[in-house]
Amino acid sequence: MTDAIIKSYLRLFPLVAVLFLTACATRQEAPRAPVELPGEFTRAGQRDVPDTWWKSFDDRQLDRLVAQALEDNLSLRASYQRLRQARAVADRQGAALFPSLDATATAERQQTDTTDTDIFSAGLSASYEVDLWGRVQSLSEAESLRASATLADFQAAAISLSGEIANTWFQLVEQRAQLALAESQLETNENVLTVIESRFAMGQNNSADVLRQRQLVSASRERLSNIEGETGVLQHQLAVLLGRSPGQGDLPEDDTLPALPPLPETGVPAELVQRRPDLQQAWRVVQAADRDLAAAISNRFPRFSIEASISSQANDAGNLFDNWLATLAGNLVVPLVDGGERRAEVRRSEAVLEELVQEYGQAVLVAIREVEDALVREQQQRRRLQSLNDQSRLADTTYRQLRNQYLNGAVSYIDVLTALQEKQDLQRTILSTRQQLLTTRVALYRALAGSIDSVKTPENDET
Repeated sequence: MTDAIIKSYLRLFPLVAVLFLTACATRQEAPRAPVELPGEFTRAGQRDVPDTWWKSFDDRQLDRLVAQALEDNLSLRASYQRLRQARAVADRQGAALFPSLDATATAERQQTDTTDTDIFSAGLSASYEVDLWGRVQSLSEAESLRASATLADFQAAAISLSGEIANTWFQLVEQRAQLALAESQLETNENVLTVIESRFAMGQNNSADVLRQRQLVSASRERLSNIEGETGVLQHQLAVLLGRSPGQGDLPEDDTLPALPPLPETGVPAELVQRRPDLQQAWRVVQAADRDLAAAISNRFPRFSIEASISSQANDAGNLFDNWLATLAGNLVVPLVDGGERRAEVRRSEAVLEELVQEYGQAVLVAIREVEDALVREQQQRRRLQSLNDQSRLADTTYRQLRNQYLNGAVSYIDVLTALQEKQDLQRTILSTRQQLLTTRVALYRALAGSIDSVKTPENDET
């Protein structure tokens, strides 16, 4: 008898070996991004970029606004709930790696015309799928990777929100500075109008000069009104980003743009790929698709599960546990004919994986481009701001000289008016350019930023 059993096992050995070799084939090589990274960026500074990058501006009001937004912004809170959902799905899928155990208990009374019969029963049943080919493990890993991708997506949303806060705040501060400048320019233009009207009354000017100056005063008042409207809109935008109703709560009243910090250390593109949450998210999605493909391949192989149960039944509850019935069963399911359904699913999973690999490569290229674009724009805007400051000094000198010459009757008023308009236009343009330069630096920080540790994550969730 023993020899017969041994011979039976020996006959099964080739089949077992083939099955295990086939199982090894389900493990896929890790996908690689289809891009070649440059060795370094075109420019780099000396100061490291902190995760809380907005603190580089040394603006206490901005620090307070970003902290409030990371706590109260409703879109970020919704993103956090998506993260909790993803973690729950991963836990649910991971439960398939362990046996399931159910308990049952029933009490039944059967009545006839002559007798009443009580039936009591109780039992335990357990089931477990033996993960021969790694299908269950692959599905669990896929959901865990998707949860990690959602965490990275949450971090990317926090970085995006902090960038929106910084840009909106700088725009608001610039509009307030423009408002103060517009009020000063209106006062200047009204004073000049008083001088022109006095000279006209004495016959030293014609009426056209008065009309031109009045037109400039009217345009200055219109500009003042437009700036006030734009300031209100920006205040509403900032309030919503902070999780408040527009017009609710007090916002800081600062009207001075901060100085531009020194250029940060950009590092190398390979470090950027490891640091940026959006790229981490894209890579985790690729890894999850790779595990989905492994599961689809494994699904073409036989499945083996074990089921066990123990039960007892009696007419009296006191005798319920006297007699037990135990069963143990092994179930083997072998796919034979499915019309090519499983093979088609493997092809689909392969295509999905390749699509995500290409999208990841594109995201890497875009991330590198964002850093390079911000560096180029900042360099160009620095040169522009320097040129505007030089032009402003020259325009101020020109206006003063022409105004003196006009009062002495050496030039016409149209020359003075043109010089005054050019001077005021340059003053407004300088403010706008300073704000654009800060916005460009925000874009650079966002392109280089890593995870923000201060935002709420499941690791510190106490609910």
